[in-house]
Amino acid sequence: MNIVQFIVSMLLFFVLFFGISFLLNMILRSSWIMSIVYPIIVLFIVDDFPWTDYFSQPGEAFPVVFEQIGNLKIVDIIILASGFAGTIVAGLVIRWLRKNGYQMF
Repeated sequence: MNIVQFIVSMLLFFVLFFGISFLLNMILRSSWIMSIVYPIIVLFIVDDFPWTDYFSQPGEAFPVVFEQIGNLKIVDIIILASGFAGTIVAGLVIRWLRKNGYQMF
């Protein structure tokens, strides 16, 4: 992965999860819902088996996915962390907007 792809990927994940978080926070009236859900989304991004395995075979699925997370390259970790930063910034923006009197939904 070259540096341009890396920067675009970071920006894309930040903007994507900022937007999703902002909308969910606005609709559900909760500032941190997406920041709590984001680790589950990361599990679905990293794994390579059906999500039903988490319920049907949890003893096999969770060790495999945690091993896959441990094997991520630093570039992948930074890209995923920029998505998490987007969820946190969205929560802060929603709180700031509500504090300043903007009533969203």
